[in-house]
Amino acid sequence: MKIYFIGIGGIGVSALAQYYLEKSAIVSGSDLTASETTDFLKKKGVKIHIGEQKAKNVPKDIDLAVYSPAVNRGNPELRKCFEMQKKSKSLRVLSYPQALGQLTKKYFTIAVSGTHGKSTTASMLGLIMEKAGLDPTVIIGTKLKEFGETNFRMGRSKYLLIEADEWRASFLNYFPNIIILTNIEKEHLDYYKNLKHILETYRKYIKRLPENGVLVANLDDKNIKKIIFGKNTAELNKISIFNFQALKQKYEEKLKKLLKVPGEHNLINALTALKTAQVLNIPDEIILCSLSEYCGAWRRFEEKEGKIGKTRFTLISDYGHHPSEITATMKAVNEKFKERKIWLVFQPHQYQRTFYLFKDFLSALRKMKAEKIIITDIFDVAGRENEKMKKGVNAKKLAEKTGKENIIYLPREKIIGFLEKKLKGGEVLVIMGAGNIDELFRELSTEKN
Repeated sequence: MKIYFIGIGGIGVSALAQYYLEKSAIVSGSDLTASETTDFLKKKGVKIHIGEQKAKNVPKDIDLAVYSPAVNRGNPELRKCFEMQKKSKSLRVLSYPQALGQLTKKYFTIAVSGTHGKSTTASMLGLIMEKAGLDPTVIIGTKLKEFGETNFRMGRSKYLLIEADEWRASFLNYFPNIIILTNIEKEHLDYYKNLKHILETYRKYIKRLPENGVLVANLDDKNIKKIIFGKNTAELNKISIFNFQALKQKYEEKLKKLLKVPGEHNLINALTALKTAQVLNIPDEIILCSLSEYCGAWRRFEEKEGKIGKTRFTLISDYGHHPSEITATMKAVNEKFKERKIWLVFQPHQYQRTFYLFKDFLSALRKMKAEKIIITDIFDVAGRENEKMKKGVNAKKLAEKTGKENIIYLPREKIIGFLEKKLKGGEVLVIMGAGNIDELFRELSTEKN
């Protein structure tokens, strides 16, 4: 089988590419820019075109083409694939969610869903299932050292554990047996009209569970409660709700002693993974042992030593890009490093998100406890931006509107020079954002990545 992936460097698409490599498929693809992920795949023998995506890049004899949802329909490679499909009876052209959806039909699928905490919860659960001998296949949105510094694990059992993304209602392509629902907030307003639209879509998603399916949901989340106890509740299938307060009361002290990842949000992630593992009949002894060994994941409170010249400091990389996420992460940083001066470099992710959640970002930034907050230019997400909004919002405006003297704007190229002059040593420097700001973290780390 020959498969071509358009946007192969994407965190989800790359995991699917690895799956098919394990299935002995001949895999090739393209991406606009090189990355750690494309370099990793190249080392596995995948031929990847980097840069301008051209129709001639697409092999003539492929059986399947998979494209990232972020790829525009006018993309030359995608247009070529659809043209080839018209002439071929066997060639399939699928978006990543469609392709993953087909895969979920073949397994007992556990889908981790929600606005925040998907990657960490899925990572924790994946490691618990592995330790319990369930041997799952795992496709997640972050890299784990336990999975060979990648976002994929090939299992030999019936279990498939995935992250189910809500952007553009991607999760409506999946056929899960268990749905994990962490929380729901306003997000992806470039697709959803409002919170009501988001809740309606989640309700449709939950109704995809089979009759013997299970929903593991945190009832303490007000928006999850609206779905479960709102209209059409009778249409929902079997529900395994977990009362966070009751679960927290039983396990909080144990988890606080054994968890290596800080913050209330990670305690919730751990409890969610724990509850799901119990649904899978995994003993508490194995669950707690696995959680005690969890050391975090790529760009999720990833901690290293940093250095500029002779100045050394603690360096943290985090993927947070929603107001609630940056608030939770910074709260965890303050709790862990109570006596240290904390600096934050934040790269907003996507102009539309920044535009729609501008007031929420202002509120979150104003309340943060930090010596200095540097906001750098918004990460432009290819294929997902609105040109009018790009003119109406920018990082400098965000920094200035906070009205705080310790919050400033700096272009990316000036950040290191500024830090070199201002850091004295011993600080905690947090590099946060879902875009390419992680390159700064790798650059400042004393470890070679």
